Amino acid sequence: MTASSSHPQRVSPLLWLTVVVLITINLRPFLSAPGPLGPVIQAATGMDLRAFSWLTLLPMVLMGLGGWLAPSALQRLGARQAIVGSLILVALGCALRIAGANSAVLIATAGLCGAGVALVQSILPGLIKRQSPHNVPFMMGLYSAALMGGGAFGAQLSPLAIQWGLSWQASLAMWAVPVAIALPLAWYALSRIGLPTPSSIPSTIASAKNTPPASSDTAWLMRRRRTWLLVLSFGLMNGGYASTVAWLAPFYQTHGWTATQSGSLVAILSIAQAASALAMPALAARSADRRLWLILALLLQAVGFALMALWPTAAPTLSIVILGIGLGGCFSLYMLVALDHLPSPTQAGALNSLMQGGGFILAALAPWIVAQLQQLSGSWTVGWLYQAGVAALVCLMVAQFNPKHYAREMRQP
Repeated sequence: MTASSSHPQRVSPLLWLTVVVLITINLRPFLSAPGPLGPVIQAATGMDLRAFSWLTLLPMVLMGLGGWLAPSALQRLGARQAIVGSLILVALGCALRIAGANSAVLIATAGLCGAGVALVQSILPGLIKRQSPHNVPFMMGLYSAALMGGGAFGAQLSPLAIQWGLSWQASLAMWAVPVAIALPLAWYALSRIGLPTPSSIPSTIASAKNTPPASSDTAWLMRRRRTWLLVLSFGLMNGGYASTVAWLAPFYQTHGWTATQSGSLVAILSIAQAASALAMPALAARSADRRLWLILALLLQAVGFALMALWPTAAPTLSIVILGIGLGGCFSLYMLVALDHLPSPTQAGALNSLMQGGGFILAALAPWIVAQLQQLSGSWTVGWLYQAGVAALVCLMVAQFNPKHYAREMRQP
């Protein structure tokens, strides 16, 4: 079977696992690295909190837009070209931060990285369901854990790089190196796996339950109420991650923590996220109904944010671990729930892309909202309590994700 086949080849599971981790681990360091360096960057560039929030807001908006464009890009370019081309954009965005002596350059490079990440993270979940149809919970957990692990590297190593003698620009730009190393390996591995090509995707989509070609496939999903419920709830939930990436380190630096110490706290958060992202889908795999696990993850988020707001210095590591478990588990479970809704890998991948698309646009607003609340109130407490309330609200939305109703909710025209 050739690489252009409309069905996945039976390749080594180790090869597929390796390429998923290799690609995914490079998708978050650019986002998590600036937070711990916030005071240094603000002092050098003159950025206030609202301007600094754009380093998270802009890439997440572009991630969202990329989610909407991913099905079309996959049809036009094929999986290998879309993923590798996007990784090149991430590497370029990171590398250009060496010239990031002003806010405009930093924000532009954040946008370039976000544009690259957008297609990769929107395409991979559908490919995972296609390539690993009998092992989706584990693979989605691994995918989510690699995302969070990459975030941990960015938050921990960039502050350390400054201690080792690099400039703050170089400590941000160094994340181009692992992407550049991954590029040829990703190209080789993806060429060995039977991934969709431009010529194979329309026929694949049309063969699944006699649906029309790719553009119509996305169009009918957008007319389903469940699609928009997934978008809204995922966006609100993921806003908690965006806020912590942007403001956790600056928040604790107001309590006297150094850049390295606060970066370590962000790394602990990311490690807890990664562990939970890997464990919760495996635990939830015992039942097709993932709601109890999602609600548990959301409640842990609410507790973590409340502890940060009300008792930030009492037991910060415990609070951050609780929050990280909630954030990581919720993200990976949402990826799984979106894929659960449809049996066709192509259709499920399109739904996942749409969920991430609209969701990341909504999530991008969260750091800006928290910055506004901080500016208005003079305290971070209100912003963290806002995020706790959002997590509780999403619990009500999650209660509607009954797998017995998936077929009815996603019935095709």
